Amino acid sequence: MLECILGGLQIEVEVETEPARARARLAKSKVDALIVDCDLEGTTSFLRGLEGGLNNVPLVLISSPKSRRLLKDGTTFFFQKPISVEQAVRTLSAARNQILDGRLRYHRHTLDLPARVRCGKNKPVQVELLNLSQGGVAVRPRRAAMLKGKVRLEFKLPGSRQNWKVDGDVVWNRQGNHGIRFAEMNQHTKQGLQLWLAQQYLTQ
Repeated sequence: MLECILGGLQIEVEVETEPARARARLAKSKVDALIVDCDLEGTTSFLRGLEGGLNNVPLVLISSPKSRRLLKDGTTFFFQKPISVEQAVRTLSAARNQILDGRLRYHRHTLDLPARVRCGKNKPVQVELLNLSQGGVAVRPRRAAMLKGKVRLEFKLPGSRQNWKVDGDVVWNRQGNHGIRFAEMNQHTKQGLQLWLAQQYLTQ
């Protein structure tokens, strides 16, 4: 039932019935969420081995009353058997939203746009905007230039009428490209950037 619902939510599912094989698969694969049936033999040691190893992805535990003692800190969602379809749809939809939030937080959208970077009171430097995330950007100056310290970035995004002006700090320089980490921004600007990035991500 859960596999069917997850498929309807456009989440690819891989099922493993042996905890040892599941542990081996997790060691070499990246997952967006993990669902564990606590009634399976070997679940106790399997959950113990997960400590700190899931990078805060949603952890969904399924349990009968007798195995509820296995619930651990970090459990994001919980089902108690028997599971109803309504409960499963509601909980797994919430898990899907959390997965998307996590992906969007680190997603970098590739761009090729003109922008300007101003360092202090110096003249603005013309740059190419290479990518954009919720946390910052990568830029390449059109002419050889070393960007450093606190800067103000000015740019326009496709489909947006807003002229974006965001403060940040130059945090790396590699082969002429520079990484700028955004400083604290007002809520309007933050939400606007998040919305634009979400739209680009979901249409890809």
